Amino acid sequence: MREFVPLHPPQVTIYVCGATVQAPPHIGHLRSALVFDILVRWLRAHGYDVVFCRNVTDIDDKILAVATEEGIPWWQVSHRNYRLFDAAYRLLGCVAPTVEPWATGHIPQIVALIRRLLDGGHAYVAGGDVYFSVRSYPEYGALSGADPDAVQEGDALHKRDPRDFALWKGVKPGEPAWDTPWGPGRPGWHIECSAMAGTYLGPTFDIHGGGRDLLFPHHENERAQSRAAGDEFARYWLHNGLVTLRGEKMSKSLGNVLSTDHLLSRVRAIELRYYLVAAHYRSTLDFSEEALDEAAAAYRRVENFFTRAHELVGEPAESAPLPSEFVAAMDDDLGVPQALAVLHSVVRSGNTALAEGDKAAVQARLAEVTAMLDVLGLRPPADGGDVSRLRRVLDGLVETLLAEREAARARKDYATADSLRQRLTELGVVVEDTPSGPRWQVRLDT
Repeated sequence: MREFVPLHPPQVTIYVCGATVQAPPHIGHLRSALVFDILVRWLRAHGYDVVFCRNVTDIDDKILAVATEEGIPWWQVSHRNYRLFDAAYRLLGCVAPTVEPWATGHIPQIVALIRRLLDGGHAYVAGGDVYFSVRSYPEYGALSGADPDAVQEGDALHKRDPRDFALWKGVKPGEPAWDTPWGPGRPGWHIECSAMAGTYLGPTFDIHGGGRDLLFPHHENERAQSRAAGDEFARYWLHNGLVTLRGEKMSKSLGNVLSTDHLLSRVRAIELRYYLVAAHYRSTLDFSEEALDEAAAAYRRVENFFTRAHELVGEPAESAPLPSEFVAAMDDDLGVPQALAVLHSVVRSGNTALAEGDKAAVQARLAEVTAMLDVLGLRPPADGGDVSRLRRVLDGLVETLLAEREAARARKDYATADSLRQRLTELGVVVEDTPSGPRWQVRLDT
């Protein structure tokens, strides 16, 4: 754990390894995107000017394999899947990156970086490929703790050392290629990120993020090649935990991926967001439908207060400062679980104020809840979205039944009144008789 001190405050520069677009997104991809969305939101809440760069890897071995299998151009695979990723990011409320570079749009920068490594004796040409010489960089393994002697990447046919990794891959029949001084080909996976980060954030930047599965070899290789070329590269590294299914990492090759469409048939997008951000970002999240349903119910408790408070007092007159406990939790390595505990505590206080008809307290709690929800990207839609429309329909139906119940009580038809109340209870609607008339709410634990 280190205190975060940006290089050039108030600016903060962030590079995050984005999608390799060989397939549609699954929730493992989305969790990573949401982790860094929370980071960007929290830094901006602190008043920082965040420059957020998230790349797209639009060419690699897997993309080419899909293109060959389907008999379509490689770029068609990339663009098709990118659109799905972009739609999922938007649906879950991710803030747009400041810049979203694509690997194939930065071939000149990649070539220039490889030339620097060749000139410095950290790379060599062999068999039409260009390799980074791991032996030439003594700090290799410092980021991940990996033992360089236990590393071997790919085919060692043309390598001087089995630990070396490809910076440039020589052209093969049927594959796309770009011309370079050492021959036609395409970039290796690792060099892309170093070149794009340097292009937009400079030789030294604040934060590099990505999934824990990228720590080695991808991030280790990025760091090695960039520092060998003379750049300091990233000053802080953040890695989010993976999403697993019955203890196994989600991956297309294992056939255990959960698509966004499948999950959104069970819960709303904002409830899925709540589920994916609720655990600490470094923890492993083992997916279960029960946990997803519990998260959706927890979010609806917050949403129910938010909606009822708005109905009573309207939009808060002014923004409230974030509760100090919330700030402390978020400042401590993005402690979202503890921050959510603060959120729910304030919601409970707000519900008490609603029950007592204390408008001033309701307005104060609503302002605090709104501020916290904005940081977490969880504010319910206030523009007539599906939730608002459904709420209006539900209000109308319940109020009609309550009016019938009151009429039955007025004519002393208590059997009908009790039957109507029992029917509402069975549907999950709790009715409380008060001096000012019946009050109702939906039970969220049913």
